[in-house]
Amino acid sequence: MLNKSEPNNFSNYGGYVISDSLNLIFPNIEIKIKKVSEKVFSYVRKDAEENLSEIMIPTRSNDLHIELCPIRPINHPAKRTSYVYLDLETPIFLSEGSAATVFVRCPIEIGVFLIHDGRKDSLDWFTCDPTNSRFGLYGSPESGTLCKYSKSAIVESYDDSIPFVNAVLEINIQNELNEGYSVNKVVFPISDHSLYYKKSKAIINSVTAVLKKKLTIKILDVFPKHIQTDWTPSPTFEKTESVKRMDMGVD
Repeated sequence: MLNKSEPNNFSNYGGYVISDSLNLIFPNIEIKIKKVSEKVFSYVRKDAEENLSEIMIPTRSNDLHIELCPIRPINHPAKRTSYVYLDLETPIFLSEGSAATVFVRCPIEIGVFLIHDGRKDSLDWFTCDPTNSRFGLYGSPESGTLCKYSKSAIVESYDDSIPFVNAVLEINIQNELNEGYSVNKVVFPISDHSLYYKKSKAIINSVTAVLKKKLTIKILDVFPKHIQTDWTPSPTFEKTESVKRMDMGVD
C-alpha cells in the first residue's frame, strides 16, 4: 500500500480555512471536505481499500477551520496502551562509561482538529501506515507490558522522518556500567511526550536512557526530556493518565 520511494504531492500539516471545498492527500488516505448547505460541511475520509468514514459538521460561521497534525501512535488499531516499543534495526554498542546521541524513527498517527471559539476539538484520527500498526509484548506473557511496536531505523537528523508515517526521536544514551553493552530496544510511555511539526515532517520530545545497575540487575532506565524547537506543537486529545516509567532489563 505504502510506497515510500515515490515522489508525492501530499498535503502539509497545519491550519486550513475551508469556505467551499478542500481535498487533502496523504499516503493511503484521501480526505474531502465540502460545504453541503449554509453553515454545514461534510467530511469524508477514504483509505486505500476504499473504506469510507463520513462526518457532518455544523458550524457557526460560513467557514470551517481545521488543523492537521501528528499525534501519538496509540489509537490504531485500538486504544490499548500508552507504551511504545522501538525495536532498533541496528543495535548501539556503548563501551564502559561512554555516551552517545542517536536519532531514530518513531511511529505516529494523524489527527484532525476542529478549531472554534479558541478551542481545538478532535474531529478525526487515522494512520497512514496501517499494515505496520501493531502491538508487541515487552516482558513475559504472564506479566509483560503491551506496547505499540515498531521496527526503528537510526537516521542522521530531525529532517529524516518519513512524512505522515513517523517522527524523529532523539535518544541520549549513557552507560554507567563497568562493561560494554549493546542496546537494541527502547520502551517508554509515549504519553509523556509532545509532538511538533513543520510542513510534512514531525519530531517528538527526546528521551534519555541510562544503562545502570539496580541492586543486582542491569537495567536501561528511560525518561523523557523536553526539547527546544521552533516547530509548531501539536494539540492533543488523549486524557491525561498517570503511567509509570519502566526499568528495562539489559539482554
